[in-house]
Amino acid sequence: MSVERGSPVPVLVIGGAGYIGAHIASVMAARGYLPVVYDNLSHGKREFVQWGPLVEGSTADAGALRSAVKDHGIRAAICLAAFIEVGESVLDPLKYYENNVANIIAAARALQGCGLRALVFSSTAAVYGEPRQIPIPEDHPLLPVNPYGASKLMAERIFADAYAAGGFPCVPLRYFNACGADPQGRIGEAHDPETHLIPRACLAALGEVPPLQVFGTDFDTPDGTALRDYIHVCDLAEAHVLALDYLLRGGVPRPFNLGVGRGISVMEIIRAVERVAQRTVPFDLAARRAGDPARLIAQAADAGRVLGWKPKFTDLDDIVATAWRWHESRSARAPTG
Repeated sequence: MSVERGSPVPVLVIGGAGYIGAHIASVMAARGYLPVVYDNLSHGKREFVQWGPLVEGSTADAGALRSAVKDHGIRAAICLAAFIEVGESVLDPLKYYENNVANIIAAARALQGCGLRALVFSSTAAVYGEPRQIPIPEDHPLLPVNPYGASKLMAERIFADAYAAGGFPCVPLRYFNACGADPQGRIGEAHDPETHLIPRACLAALGEVPPLQVFGTDFDTPDGTALRDYIHVCDLAEAHVLALDYLLRGGVPRPFNLGVGRGISVMEIIRAVERVAQRTVPFDLAARRAGDPARLIAQAADAGRVLGWKPKFTDLDDIVATAWRWHESRSARAPTG
């Protein structure tokens, strides 16, 4: 249950014009919050800002952040602004540490003196590194193996240490594999370039990208391909609103895993896209990527027990269908000739 309110409660959604941020804004608006999107639009899309005002600005711009908080009467925030590509983080680690750590420090300092009551932080399962147990609980050792995961762990520590020194409370949400799209077709996954498995499979079926590459077929899994925990983006968005409610009711800062607790293989994803799309997904087999674990599956019981969160999208074909409808509709709208 949300905190009691009359008029919509304004919440700053930093990075709210992106894939996950836009879905969060949609759920927030339905739950009585006013999402005030703060985004520099370097990766976000203006057309995804549909449920509240847009303030253009960078996390590094303390003045712009403070103005946004003051102008809109902000008392809570959700922070999603980050670079997210693991491979790129290995090739250009300084880019990731500058944006995901240095800019987060600047944002935390700017927000510290604004009377903020709560912050929900977009983190990642990459903070765990190579899993020592499956499913992965929140108290698993934090040993990230790439700069992306390391940068997110540093940001978690920044917010935790700032809170311990008298700052605002923060709940980090550690995502597993976000996927799917708004069932109403208003927003969806639209990265450029697209690197995530389900949209790549959809685009390959549409003939808009080269054949999908399946990295590794010799994992210790039922079909030899890697298992991942896929969570629908609308369920992910719902968890953010529940985490915000939790903090505003006085909940204790702590991390939560977000996943469904089920491993789905790369080949199972390909077959699901083929069933839903009634098309073939062309793919090529490739060697494993360095550092790819065989299984990444969440232990997310605490999010259910403490936040009251329960994923609604549990059928793989239902999840894939939302993504397929989004990509198929965008393909149909694309200009030809």
